[in-house]
This record gives sequence, structure tokens and C-alpha cells, in this order.
Amino acid sequence: MIKSAICEMLGIEYPVFQGGMAWISDGKLAAAVSNGGGLGIIAAGNAPGDYVREQIKIAKSLTDKPFGVNIMLLSPYANDIAKIVLEEKVAVVTTGAGNPSKYIKEWLDAGIKVIPVVASVAMAKLMTRLGASALIAEGGESGGHVGELTTMVLVPQICDATTLPVIAAGGIANGRGVAAAFMLGACGVQMGTRFLSAYECSIHPSYKEKIIKAGDLCTMVTGKRLGHPVRSLRTPFARNYAKAEYSDISDEELENLGVGALKMAVVDGDAEKGCFLAGQIASVVNKEQSAAEIIKEVMSEVEPVLKKCEELVV
Repeated sequence: MIKSAICEMLGIEYPVFQGGMAWISDGKLAAAVSNGGGLGIIAAGNAPGDYVREQIKIAKSLTDKPFGVNIMLLSPYANDIAKIVLEEKVAVVTTGAGNPSKYIKEWLDAGIKVIPVVASVAMAKLMTRLGASALIAEGGESGGHVGELTTMVLVPQICDATTLPVIAAGGIANGRGVAAAFMLGACGVQMGTRFLSAYECSIHPSYKEKIIKAGDLCTMVTGKRLGHPVRSLRTPFARNYAKAEYSDISDEELENLGVGALKMAVVDGDAEKGCFLAGQIASVVNKEQSAAEIIKEVMSEVEPVLKKCEELVV
């Protein structure tokens, strides 16, 4: 059985985090992942505080295991949600799309484990100095907001730059990916796209179908012109957005093109206007399972891979 420092720190059975995916990672999915032995994470995204508080309460009603909340720092509601996680005594906070420095001390003082997503060595060093509990090193293969560096390049550099436990994210959906993350120096992984196929994931059926049928070149990145690139499936929306980026449209008009597009995908399954976020690893996700089955299947694949690697040492 695979155990690591992050399991002991958080009181979880397996070193597997479920990614915080906006409008997708709700209280139901987070609770299912936590009940399955991983760390479920509720995504705040751009949602208002009342929605996030409701999802926290749903998760609490469905599990007595630790779970977390992911705060997207670009959100206009970030300050509100930073207070809500304190009031609700959430076990773990992960952060993305920004610098959480101004919140860290208050969260730590409240006993919350603070685990920022980092996409550079400089940010990893800063978060280490400020007392973060662990770090999530997320490569550009992941879905949603992405950085420049790949997981293969980023993770070992982050591991070398910090004494904190490092969680690898981006392009991981099976035991081989988990084993590779351990080889790179990580002590756990975060998976987002793999959990899109979970029975407990409430996305529209057409969204799940797109993930399960995805091929190896299924995703593309848009939004670089605005400074916050996003990876999603190659859909009419994504292609049209990419064309608009290279037109003479204003930045404000370009920004507005994406408003509500994710919700159209998640809730309505709108194949034309929806933005279907997914990582490059979507092509290996080929069936629906419960969250617990996903975790157990992935972790059951890790040990044989690691043992096979031992055979290479002579």
C-alpha cells in the first residue's frame, strides 16, 4: 500500500487530491472523493459566498472525512470566501490563479492547512517562506487555468526549491502518472479530469461523453492574450475564441466572449457555446466509475509500476 507524508498531515488514506474545478467540484463530489480515501475539494471559482457555504454544508452532511475548498484568487468574491472557510472551519484550503499571501497567516492561525497551487519556483519559495503547509505544482497539461511549464519540468524544480510536501498536478489520471510523480519527488497527486467521469460528478451527460470519447489531441489553450490562459476541449466555442484572440477585437470584448461559457457546458451541455474544461490526459479517461473506484483503481496500478522500475536497477 502506498502511504506518504501528505496522508499523515491531512488524515487521508490515499495521497490523491481531487482538483478544484469551477462549477464542477461541488459538495457532493468532494464528499465522495473524501469518503473514497482521497481529499475532496470544493471549487469556489467565480461563485458568490452563499453558494460556497452551501456546498461546504452539503459536504459536511455527506462525509465526516477531511475535505478542502479551492479559492480562485481572481474571483471578485475571494475576500468573502476567505472568511467563509474560517467560519466553516474547513480542514484544507487550496488556492489558484493568484497570490494568497494576504490570507495565509489568518488561515494557518485557525488551524487550516494551506496548500497553494504554484506554477513557478519563485512562487514556491514565497509560499514556503510564508508558512504554507504543502504545495501543488501544477503543469500546463492540466485543464482550466494553466501555466507555461509542463508537469515533468515543474515538479522536480519545485521539489528542489522547498522543504514542503509537493503534490503533482497536470496530466495525471492513472497509476503510471502517479508513479511518475513520485519519481519526480512529489508525495501525492491531484487529479481533475479523471474525476469528470465519476458518477458523483454532476456535469451534464454530454460533458462526460465528450471526456470519455476524447482523443490525444483533444484540447487547446486560449486566453494567452489576456494573460490568463485556459485549457479546454476543442469545441466550436474554443475555436471561435482562438480566432477572436488574433482579431482586432478589444480586450474587454474578448473577455466578455467567455462570460458564462463554462456554466453553459457544465449545466446545459451546450456543444456550441459551452467551454468544456479538460486536461490533456482526457484521452485516457474512458469509463464512468464512482469516485472511490477511481481512487482505488489508480492506486492499485502504482505499486506494480514502481516494482517494475526496480528491475531496471542492476
